Amino acid sequence: MRLLVVEDEEDLAEGLRVGLSRAGYAVDVAGTCARAGDLLAVNEYDLMLLDINLPDGDGFALCRALRDGSLVTPGDNDVRVLMLTARGRVDDRVRGLDEGADDYLVKPFALAELQARIRALLRRDTNGGSAVLRVGDVVLDQPRHTATRAGARLPLTPKEFGVLEYLMLRPEHVVSSEELLEHVWDANADPFTQTVRVTVGTLRRKLGEGSIETVVGRGYRLRVPA
Repeated sequence: MRLLVVEDEEDLAEGLRVGLSRAGYAVDVAGTCARAGDLLAVNEYDLMLLDINLPDGDGFALCRALRDGSLVTPGDNDVRVLMLTARGRVDDRVRGLDEGADDYLVKPFALAELQARIRALLRRDTNGGSAVLRVGDVVLDQPRHTATRAGARLPLTPKEFGVLEYLMLRPEHVVSSEELLEHVWDANADPFTQTVRVTVGTLRRKLGEGSIETVVGRGYRLRVPA
């Protein structure tokens, strides 16, 4: 899943980028409202971590623009918003949620709690809210970052895990290479490389032939028999 961290404290932003990348997320960082708006206008994000106090504005306004449609984003996905700020008064939390945030976490915070909240938001409206995904005999445990097939552990790289997770959240749906690139890789990914095709190929070999169907001209579909 692809995240946007909007945070002007460089040390914190870098710490979040590193910590969340190690957890398997594709992470982009913006230090201002303007930069965040530019990134949101061209990239499909699954979730945004949003500070309120920014050098050129505030997170409330950015969240409101995202929700009222004045900030147009590509694709049809609804970007989740988790406000991450030192402003912990009740009226700030209420305003943040009323402006359209899905959750609100006050600094300082534990990375483990932040990751749990991210997982909860990303699985909302999918898979019945479970943190464990199951398709056939493939089981993916999001909190533990593990995957098995027929009880045997799958030795997946972070990108293979991300591709599998994205496909398992959309079983039987055809997912294009462009969509996978948008949601599993960050802004540094080269869209002209064969990175998606190669990653899907290695993942398919680990899952077993027939597990991921290539739909010519459209993308990939997860089909794991029970």
